Amino acid sequence: MSQHPSESPLDIRVSAILAGDRLAVTRSITQIENERGNWKDLLSRLYPHTGRAYRIGITGPPGAGKSTLTQRLIAHYRTAGHRVAVIAVDPTSPFTGGAILGDRVRMQSESMHKNVFIRSMATRGSLGGLNTKAQDVCDLLDAAGFDIILIETVGVGQSELDIARTADTTVVVLVPESGDSIQAMKSGLMEIADLFVLNKADRDGADQAVGALKMILLLRVTHAEGEWIPDVVKAVGTTGEGVAELAATVTAHREHMIAQGTLEHRRAHRERDRVREIVEDQLRHSFWTAERLAELDRRLPRVLAREISPMEVADALIERAEQLT
Repeated sequence: MSQHPSESPLDIRVSAILAGDRLAVTRSITQIENERGNWKDLLSRLYPHTGRAYRIGITGPPGAGKSTLTQRLIAHYRTAGHRVAVIAVDPTSPFTGGAILGDRVRMQSESMHKNVFIRSMATRGSLGGLNTKAQDVCDLLDAAGFDIILIETVGVGQSELDIARTADTTVVVLVPESGDSIQAMKSGLMEIADLFVLNKADRDGADQAVGALKMILLLRVTHAEGEWIPDVVKAVGTTGEGVAELAATVTAHREHMIAQGTLEHRRAHRERDRVREIVEDQLRHSFWTAERLAELDRRLPRVLAREISPMEVADALIERAEQLT
């Protein structure tokens, strides 16, 4: 790529990303994750070039075969002519703080393709099972020309609800054994799923599990006009059986939302929640100065002695901050 004398390093980086330069994409993701340099300016420059990619969340309990199914989906979309990016959100390594790269190892055969990009991201303690930078990285990949973005999240039950705010379509992967359908209902996964995949459907009990899931879903349907009714797709990730049907159901969900006008509504909610999270995060960081932390420590003995409550301390700190502004 030729360099114009008047171009800044940021201009060059943005141009490289928009051209799909993999090295620029990789380095920029690292920059965003670590909040280095002009990462905010980079995201602001890229944002006007986003909105074209379709984001598919893949979640479910540990051991459901999400990574194998994701690998099959990559191959399906790649073969269909799409440029596919994958964010594999892994548990944070207790030793290095980085991502455990199991997913990338399993998907290695696909990651070598020029139209496939795979990145592991550590949750780093994020309660939603998603790195707080995952949406920023989705934007970068969108701007880089990847039109399908798969977000596979660590299976952590209730906190997986966060995926529904990030994806356009949320796929919940279950397996026949272990009473997953009941666990899904208890954990709240029934509330976020746009469709279910019963993986490892070649095992005993698969038909009964599908029947149970469909019965639960039927009981939850309100029959409102234009309502999307989640389907249950049987699949065998190791052989690829059911993957084409899964992709077709994702497409059906997308077309349904476009027809009903709910896709833009869902995306608007996502960006609204995102702005709120950014504001709350920045306010939290700016509030806890060394002085306020010291003030908290000074008041802590009285809290432990039950002379004042944590609520009173919080109110006093906030009131004092408001007086100084």
